[in-house]
Amino acid sequence: MKKTFAIVFLIVLACAVCRAEIVSWYGDESASRLMANGQPFNPKAITCASRSYPLGTRLRVTNLANGRSVEVVVTDRGPARRLHRDIDLSKAAFKQIAPLRLGLIQVTIEPL
Repeated sequence: MKKTFAIVFLIVLACAVCRAEIVSWYGDESASRLMANGQPFNPKAITCASRSYPLGTRLRVTNLANGRSVEVVVTDRGPARRLHRDIDLSKAAFKQIAPLRLGLIQVTIEPL
């Protein structure tokens, strides 16, 4: 019984740390506006916007389709709750793990 409980606990913990999500990218239309951290947005920076992770949090985002990953820092707030996404990657970050033409991809997000 204790062994089963331990296994279930580890599975729940793994799911809480590394969850599957849908992400998009944002870029050129946001250039020159200030981010939530007070800095101007740069679409060439490896960053992301998140409404659920604190500013400054480092995340590893892994594309489930091809296994490519990128480490980003939360520098902005968004996306809107109505979009049902936890994060939006900067254009440069998205480009490292998938072609921009895809627009939306399924990923795992792991806080570092």
